[in-house]
Amino acid sequence: MPKQKQKQKPIAALLYDFDKTLSPRDMQEYGFIPGLGLTREAFWAEANRLQREERMDGILAYMYLMLDKSRAAKQRVTRDSFVEQGKKLEFFPGVEDWFGRMNEYGAQQGVRVEHYVISSGLREFIEGCAIYREFKDVYACEFFYDENNVACWPKIVVNYTAKTQFLFRINKGISDISNNADVNKYTPEDERRVPFRNMVYIGDGPTDIPCMKLVKSNGGYSVAVYPKAQKAAKASVQGLLRDRRVDFCAPADYSEGRELDKLVKAMIRKIAETDQLCALSLKQENEANDSLRPLS
Repeated sequence: MPKQKQKQKPIAALLYDFDKTLSPRDMQEYGFIPGLGLTREAFWAEANRLQREERMDGILAYMYLMLDKSRAAKQRVTRDSFVEQGKKLEFFPGVEDWFGRMNEYGAQQGVRVEHYVISSGLREFIEGCAIYREFKDVYACEFFYDENNVACWPKIVVNYTAKTQFLFRINKGISDISNNADVNKYTPEDERRVPFRNMVYIGDGPTDIPCMKLVKSNGGYSVAVYPKAQKAAKASVQGLLRDRRVDFCAPADYSEGRELDKLVKAMIRKIAETDQLCALSLKQENEANDSLRPLS
């Protein structure tokens, strides 16, 4: 008698923006900008001016400025230097042990938890940070490097609306960013690797709205986080809640027992329960269809 194929555990995908979601500040501010002798205010003001005056994509503007300012300061911008600067990134409370806790809790519920970053920051910085190993995949901006390993051109640009394509890549299980054919090919819902209903998107606000709305509209969960002490940031994410663009908002405290910890664990439980019901419904539907087939 042939061995029956073991049913795979359902996957709960936790998706994160990075800057001001996992880390309190933009990642360029920890090492890169101070290393050029600039203030963060001056750097971002110039990037915004460039975007406005040249009618330029905001992400391309900051990436261009990183190279331009480095050349002016006679500093070689290599991939290794970016990764090294990533070691300086700091995180909100509880972030560094969050992933293990969520993985363990998911296993208790019969769910495999996977973590992904979808960020307009730099992949190279993230690769150097303390939590990089926790992610199944990181989708972020990246430079192209010449034969001397020096950054010379943007290779990947992840602006706010472009972030949504990576939700579909995760949904269909297509991680190769150069593979556009398969990600655009029709795939039946029950054959997709991670249903949208099994996704939880965690971001800090307006720049994450396209992803938050897409996940929420397709049965998943969106959570807007904010620094606990910043009243303006809290008011901003509460506006998203009022406009029904997110399901919940919470302080960016990832510690065990805090509001965010409780929220995401409840979502993991719901994902496990919903998957069981969907599996039962599909089984009964298949049995009903089989009953209509003529006997051979």
